[in-house]
Amino acid sequence: MNDIIKQDFNQVYSIIDLHRKRAFQEINNNLLMTAWNVGGFVSDKLKSAQWGSGVVAELSEYLRSKDPTLKSYSKRTLYRMVQFYETYSTSEFIQMLDRYKLNKPYILPQSVDNQNDIIVPTLLAQLPNMLMFTNWSNHIEILTSCKTNEERIFYILYAKKEKLKVRELQRAIKTNAFESILGNKDYMSEVLKTTYPDSVMMFKDKAYLDFLGLPQRYKESKLRKGIVAHIKDFILELGKDFLFVDQEHQLEVGGKIFKCDLLFFHRGLQCLVAIELKTKEFEPAFMGQLEFYLEALDQNEKRSNENPSIGILLCKEANREVVKYAMNRSLSPAMVAEYKEKLIPQEVLQRTLEEFVGFIDGK
Repeated sequence: MNDIIKQDFNQVYSIIDLHRKRAFQEINNNLLMTAWNVGGFVSDKLKSAQWGSGVVAELSEYLRSKDPTLKSYSKRTLYRMVQFYETYSTSEFIQMLDRYKLNKPYILPQSVDNQNDIIVPTLLAQLPNMLMFTNWSNHIEILTSCKTNEERIFYILYAKKEKLKVRELQRAIKTNAFESILGNKDYMSEVLKTTYPDSVMMFKDKAYLDFLGLPQRYKESKLRKGIVAHIKDFILELGKDFLFVDQEHQLEVGGKIFKCDLLFFHRGLQCLVAIELKTKEFEPAFMGQLEFYLEALDQNEKRSNENPSIGILLCKEANREVVKYAMNRSLSPAMVAEYKEKLIPQEVLQRTLEEFVGFIDGK
């Protein structure tokens, strides 16, 4: 196959892929609009006391008898639809969307053939367009697991950015990506924040490595080999833009060989990312080693179309004040992150969403 034919074939694939994605999105939009309108209708009947507590179960049975293919409209699902409508139609939530400039109503497209067939209660609130960013399964997880509107908005946007499936979203919620991404940024050097402003909304300060099943005592080599063996899970924990390049990547300087634990390439930032693993608490001396590796990468391996390399020190523990002092003097785009061997339940803290919404809005 010559290059011209291959290019033509790629264009045909791009056309198919584009329309396929549009079709999936339209299906998702219609499913969410159905949930919104059904939930709003049932909510109104329940609130006005026109329906008793057992009517929703009767409705579920009626729908199945009317059309046996409607198996997904159980009593539980119908109440989820009510929750979906009641949660996101409140004035509090709408005001929050206005605050973050996310309140764009979604209007279901109507064709000449179907415009007289759609019956929607006129008093229902309009479905905010932001809710279309993710699918119904993800919405159920967000509704059942998140306690505040700030959290719900974050995970809807995060699911969109990372293209999360429901199991991936469940893990993001369990590992508290909300706080890890929107929390304190003292673990980042000023050079990293100025060179890569988007990194503030991309990188976490904690990574959960529960999938490794690490013993009570282990060496850095054991940690590195475990990560490589579970590289897909590790990349999901870091962010889907990370591409694995190498382990124990050799860097030759002055006739000597030095080895960087893990080397990645970040698609979004278009740069190499060196990760050094430390099975003990962060020490300022670790920064010198990492910055040396970054200089070697930039001098010897960075391509002309790539941006300066980023360094991440992944430590078992990190004293925030010590990290802050070390970061204040760092002249490299670098950061420190902690890793946790097990999932640790943590109380979710409320954080502002202005920066994250702005980052998503600019994409």
